[in-house]
Amino acid sequence: MARIRRVALLSLHTSPMEQPGSGDAGGMNVYIRGLASALAEAGVDVEIFTRSTDASQPAVEHPEAGVRVHNVLAGPRRHVPKEQLPDMVPSMVAEIERICGRQPHGHYDVIHAHYWVSGVAGIELSRRWDVPLVHTMHTMAKVKNLVLQTGEQPEPRRREDGEYRIVDGAARLIANTGAEAAELVSHYNADFDRIDVAPPGVDLSVFTPASRSRSRAAHAIAPRTFHLLFAGRIQWLKGPQVLVQSAALLRSRRPDIDLKVTVLGALSGARDFNLKAVVSAEGMDDVVTHLPPVAAPELAGWYRSADVVVMPSYSESFGLVALEAQACGTPVVATRVGGLSRAVSDGLTGILVDGHRAADWADALEALCDDPVRREDMGRAASVQAESSGWQRTAAITLESYLAAADHHSVHLELAAV
Repeated sequence: MARIRRVALLSLHTSPMEQPGSGDAGGMNVYIRGLASALAEAGVDVEIFTRSTDASQPAVEHPEAGVRVHNVLAGPRRHVPKEQLPDMVPSMVAEIERICGRQPHGHYDVIHAHYWVSGVAGIELSRRWDVPLVHTMHTMAKVKNLVLQTGEQPEPRRREDGEYRIVDGAARLIANTGAEAAELVSHYNADFDRIDVAPPGVDLSVFTPASRSRSRAAHAIAPRTFHLLFAGRIQWLKGPQVLVQSAALLRSRRPDIDLKVTVLGALSGARDFNLKAVVSAEGMDDVVTHLPPVAAPELAGWYRSADVVVMPSYSESFGLVALEAQACGTPVVATRVGGLSRAVSDGLTGILVDGHRAADWADALEALCDDPVRREDMGRAASVQAESSGWQRTAAITLESYLAAADHHSVHLELAAV
C-alpha cells in the first residue's frame, strides 16, 4: 500500500488562519487547522489552499512545520458573500494550478476538499492532476433547508447540485459522525461503502481542566454566580436567542439565582439578526455580556469560568465547542441534533434538550444550577471522555481514508488501461 506523503487541503471559502467565531469562520476552520497539524505530525506534507481576502496577506503562510497555507488570488481581495464564490471557482482552479506548477514537487497524492465550493473545485483539480478526491461536507444544503426559519432563504439549488456532483465524483467521503454518514446516503444517494467516519478532535494541549476558581476570578465571575457561556458565530441557526430567552425565563422563575450569561462571537450570515434587540426585549441587558471571539488559550479560560456551556443549535454537523468545553471539564447543555448527540453524552457529560422551547431549556439549566455536585461529576466525566479525542485520532482515520482513495484511484487507472 502506497504511503501518503503530500496532501492538498482545499478550504476556499474560509481560511483556517482566521479567528473562529466571526464571519464564515467557525468549527470548520478549527477542524482544518487541527487536522493539518496532526497530519504534519504524522509526517505528511500539508498544503492548504484558501482564497485571499486581504491585500496584506502574504502569498504563503507557515503556521507550523510541515504546513503551508497558500492565499489564492481570485476575485476581490476582501470577504465576499458565499453565494458569489461558485462563480469564482474557475479562476481559483486556474490559480491553484499555477501555484502547483511552481512547487518543486509538482504533485499531490490526494486532494481533500472541505465544504461544497471547495469540492466543486476539487473535482476539476482531481481530473486535471489525475489524483483522487476526498471530501468532507461539514454542512449540507438539504439538511440546512430542513430547519429553515420562517421567511429565511433556503440554500440554493446550485449548491444541492454541486453536492450531488461531489458525492458522485469523490473517491471517498469523510463524515464527522455516523448520523452525518446516514444523511449523505439518504439525501444524496451516497454509497455507504465509500464513506469514512472521522470524528473531529480537540487540542488537548490547550483545552484541559484547570483551576475553575482562578478562571472565574480572572473573568470577574463571583463564586456564587451561575455562569452560562455561549461561544460561536452570532446567527439564528446557532441559537443564541434561545439561550437568552431561556435564561430570562429562569431568572423570572428564580430571582434568587445570581445569573450571568456571556456570549463570545461575532455576527455571521444574515445581517438582520439582532441579538442585542433580543437581549433588551427580554430585559436581560444587566445579565448578558456580549464579547468578540477570542483565541483558543483565552477561550479555554472562558470555558473553565463557566458552570455550563450552552449550545442551542438548530443544526450542527458536529459541534467542536461542545468537545472543547468538555475537555476543559465543563458540562454542556445542547440540542439533541446532528453531531451534538454524539459529542455530548446525555446525563453523563451534559444534557441534551429536544427542540427549542425556552421552558425546556430553562428546566435543564435550573436542574444543573440546583445541583453543583452533579455539575462537578459531569465535568470530570467530560474531561475523561475528551482524553481520547485528540486530533491525532482524527488524522489517523483520515489517513486511512486517503489510502483507500488512492487504492480506489489506482484500480480505476488499471481498468482504464485494459
